[in-house]
Amino acid sequence: MRRRDFLHLTTTPLLLPTRVFQESRLPTMPGGVQIGDVTPTRAMFWSATDRPARMVIELARDERFRTVRRIEGPVALEDSNFTAKLDVGGLTPGEPVFYRVWFEDLGWPGRRSEPVEGRFRAAPDRPRPLTICWSGDVCGQGWGINPAFGGLRLYETMRRHAPDLFIHSGDQIYADNPLQEEVTLPDGTIWRNIVTPGKRKVAETLDEFRANYAYNLLDANARRFNAEVPMIVQWDDHEVLNNWYPDRDLGEHARYTDKRMRLIAARARRAMFEYLPIRPTPDEPERVYRAYALGPLAEVIVLDQRSYRGPNSGNRQSEPGPETRVFGPEQIAWFKERLRSSRAVWKIIASSMPLGLVIGDGQRDGVPQYEGWANGPGGPLGRELELADLLAFIRRERIRNVVWITADVHYAAAHRYDPSVAVFKDFDPFWEFVAGPLNAGTFGPGTADPTFGCTQVFNSVPPGMPQNRPPSDGLQFFGTLGIDPATRRLTVALWNLANERLWSIDLDADPV
Repeated sequence: MRRRDFLHLTTTPLLLPTRVFQESRLPTMPGGVQIGDVTPTRAMFWSATDRPARMVIELARDERFRTVRRIEGPVALEDSNFTAKLDVGGLTPGEPVFYRVWFEDLGWPGRRSEPVEGRFRAAPDRPRPLTICWSGDVCGQGWGINPAFGGLRLYETMRRHAPDLFIHSGDQIYADNPLQEEVTLPDGTIWRNIVTPGKRKVAETLDEFRANYAYNLLDANARRFNAEVPMIVQWDDHEVLNNWYPDRDLGEHARYTDKRMRLIAARARRAMFEYLPIRPTPDEPERVYRAYALGPLAEVIVLDQRSYRGPNSGNRQSEPGPETRVFGPEQIAWFKERLRSSRAVWKIIASSMPLGLVIGDGQRDGVPQYEGWANGPGGPLGRELELADLLAFIRRERIRNVVWITADVHYAAAHRYDPSVAVFKDFDPFWEFVAGPLNAGTFGPGTADPTFGCTQVFNSVPPGMPQNRPPSDGLQFFGTLGIDPATRRLTVALWNLANERLWSIDLDADPV
């Protein structure tokens, strides 16, 4: 094999090069294993191989695998890019699960991959200490996997906290951000990316979106983290296209040869469900919004702020309608019922965008356009009407202990929303916590909108900071949520790449 062929194969392991199939005797598992959407008795397993093969899983209650339960899983074939997922039941609530996963070659019986081993804990059904991590924004703004920097290092920093759960708050990939091999930093040094064929242009086809997910799994830090920490994921815009909404006009986007926004988004959604351990919803298999309880102490409610939104606009409409939607009526109805029926002490709302930061989307005919809810002073107007209705519902139904977590803006922050300093006052005070990026450019800080009394109690970057700072500057962030079962206290902390605690707060629970 020529050196050029070898280098090509080692940088595109999940795309099934024909030469690998011909020359490798055994199947491979280059993306490792991911565990997701864990309940007290079930967990989604994900992996991928390089040829037609069957997934096999072994489960045990101890790391020596003295008593093993073996499960023959699905077949990985071309139509799923050789990915495979299995919803495994029969777990014991709150107990450790030790596993190993491998693939058996369908064409050559007896040939199987080297197994990938890992462990996690099933979700509890009774109070116990909980640690949850969250972050977002991976391989954006030109900052990909740099082996000389140590790869996607924040995954390893988070792994040291041994979290029970990781919530990925969106921008899992940057399908619209191609990579270059070298980027010159302000000090003259060179940032060197691994670049695969699928990361050299914007993603439009299904295979190009798949290649973006495969790219992130080249990183050993990510694979090690995924093998040990169950995840719950949501999407935001860069899984498809910056600031996308279903009817966005791609006519002015010269990089895209395919201008069909809804078709591109459908391909992006399919790739996401193929490459992540998301449990399909029976009535809507590719639905993103869902919820998972972690015993009586916490419930995670995951929202979808992309699939049902109206167009970005000047966002000053005085009446609600299709143009002011972010969640949409069906998701809002589900969300309200989930909040009303939850018996968890803490309701953790996973939002892909901050509620009260002004996030622009350029101008149209001289009028500023807005990407989020916030639109500056005044209101509530536009998309803020949907949010005002939701916050008033939470107050009216006396739903307690609601906290919001998010990413998107590429810095860490703590926001306090208080009706005493707000324009709209029909809501109870609450906190929103922001973390990220996980491995992307650092930006900020943003501008707080006064409509819901958003006050930036803490942010991790100074005013006037140069924008799009590289991961090598150390300004990559994640958050932790720790719950003490004895006191029911929630401790929220924001951390940097060096695992330094930047800010924290203890929140006592109100009676439910």
